[in-house]
Amino acid sequence: MDTRKSFFVDVSAAAPRPQNMWPSIVVPKEAIDLEIERLLDAPRPADGRRASLIVHPEASEPGLGLAPGIDVTINVLRPGEQTLNLRKNSNMVEICISGSGLATVAGRATRMQKWDVWNTPSMQVHSYRNDGDEPWVRLSYSNAPLLEKLEVHYVEQFEGDTPPADAGTSRPQVDRAAVARARDLAAREQITPEGAWLLGYEWLIDIDVLESKSLHWPWAKVSEYLPSVEDLGRGYNGRRLFVLYNPATERRIGTTHSFFATISCSPPNNHHVPHRHSSSAINYYLRGRGYSKVSGERLDWKAGDIILSAPGWAMHSHHSGDESTSALTVQDHPLQIAMESLIWQERLQEPIIALGSQGGFESNRAMLSAAEQGAVAR
Repeated sequence: MDTRKSFFVDVSAAAPRPQNMWPSIVVPKEAIDLEIERLLDAPRPADGRRASLIVHPEASEPGLGLAPGIDVTINVLRPGEQTLNLRKNSNMVEICISGSGLATVAGRATRMQKWDVWNTPSMQVHSYRNDGDEPWVRLSYSNAPLLEKLEVHYVEQFEGDTPPADAGTSRPQVDRAAVARARDLAAREQITPEGAWLLGYEWLIDIDVLESKSLHWPWAKVSEYLPSVEDLGRGYNGRRLFVLYNPATERRIGTTHSFFATISCSPPNNHHVPHRHSSSAINYYLRGRGYSKVSGERLDWKAGDIILSAPGWAMHSHHSGDESTSALTVQDHPLQIAMESLIWQERLQEPIIALGSQGGFESNRAMLSAAEQGAVAR
């Protein structure tokens, strides 16, 4: 007899549950370096993956991460080593932090060097090879913890070109230009003037394809543009950064469909206006030093540190020290836009906005540009 039964919980007039905001933490460079050395000294794993998750003390199984829904993994390959092929339905942003190597995604190999960033789309076969003479170290950020919580994280490792799950299967080759799509024959009826529609089943299983490619942002090219944001006027009230934009994410302005990654460049003694957003943010500092204020707590950081710099909806600001500062910041901003859950407060005196569903905020960049042009004219 099956004893599993659903049950009811009366939530009439129930107050909203207080959210458990994970505290911001700094993972120091020294601890990261020690873990890299430990991985290098360990016997080579059967799949070639020398890897270590950076886990927040509040995280719990399934889906350990540095923020809820986001994991950060240290990956190391000794010279001459390579990994098995991997296919999974989580997506990744990765950055090389030392050494160099070849990342192969969907059959295309790309050389990655220090501070290069790239994305690995969902369900594209990928592997890594260190063909250099020093250890190759990279950080990867993925949405695996969220999929683990949902119990839908699909992962398979294998040798050869064909994933085991695809062995013995085939997909009919259809010239779609020559035949009508079943979707085109299915119902598509607008039933209210406001825009409610009825669509047939085929609309669910034959979605228009928007190609998702692995893209590469070489540091050698990205760094050429950084002075242009560092040199913005001192009165600029936005963040001095560039988004590593993947066109497949369209209006969600992402690097993957889950995350955006940005590279910042702040001048010495630069101070951000406190703000908050429901997306979590993780910073890896490439250079410089400074501190962040998160929910009133000061956290000092330096080059090589990783910080959970903005737990979801925590008020925060970042402040550079006496030298220029650059960071890779990863946020689950595109995912939350897709879920219509991204709320944002750019400045305390401004309202809370659902970005992507309501009109967003303006920086004072146009005002500064007009003032600079006026000064030149005089």
